[in-house]
Amino acid sequence: MIHTAKNCRFFTLLLLITAGLLFSLAAEYILPFDAYSQNLLQALQPPSAAHLLGTDRFGRDMLARTIAGAKITVFTALIITFLASSLGSLIGLFCGYHRNRLVTILLRLTDVFLAFPSMVFAIAAAGLLGGGTFNAAAAIMLVSWPKYTRLVRTQTLPLRQTEYIEAARMSGSSSWQIMFFHILPVIVGPICITAALDIGTIITEIAGLSFLGLGTAPPAAEWGSMMSGARNLLQTAPWTIFAPGIAIFITVSLFQLFADSLRDFFDIH
Repeated sequence: MIHTAKNCRFFTLLLLITAGLLFSLAAEYILPFDAYSQNLLQALQPPSAAHLLGTDRFGRDMLARTIAGAKITVFTALIITFLASSLGSLIGLFCGYHRNRLVTILLRLTDVFLAFPSMVFAIAAAGLLGGGTFNAAAAIMLVSWPKYTRLVRTQTLPLRQTEYIEAARMSGSSSWQIMFFHILPVIVGPICITAALDIGTIITEIAGLSFLGLGTAPPAAEWGSMMSGARNLLQTAPWTIFAPGIAIFITVSLFQLFADSLRDFFDIH
């Protein structure tokens, strides 16, 4: 009964997240306002029946812009998480299964990246690469993959000497076959949980870089950029900064809860 309740919670959160992502993709065809359409006569209108979240300084509907921001912020975070977890997991599998000089070099490189606070390193990397969504994503990915390398290597080391791995090795399976078909399926749970937790962190990092002017630039509807552009309006038009801020809070909370339900789903404690 408890197991059924945990599965129900997992699938409910998965459905909510999926529905939210699909709605953000279809919002421009559903909502009556365009996220980029300006109307200065409607500038800085407070929340009302006409504009549920009010308008910004250019008269753009805040609800439309907040939902449109999910397409940039959340989908960018999903792509970064997928690439970082894939790269880090591949390196971790290799380092956990093999013993050679290349493994030592890769592990020392991982330690270098882990030695710096991730956000500070991302700011430095984004500053060197220049602004823009792509460069901000590249900077965040640079600091995101090492955690997966350490996680997967730690999970792989004790499995390397188990009897069923030895049996697979004696049956003629190659190293890559053993890593991908015998070890990876066993440790996929911790990887998925870490990735789900990482999505929320990466969303805040994307928003943070954009807020500092190192990420997506206006007029793109990106949550951090929207908050940066509205920071001078906090006292006169607080809805312009609260709308993207609350969107970040809700989205990050959903992914945190999803990661927790994912842990119960895989029965990892």
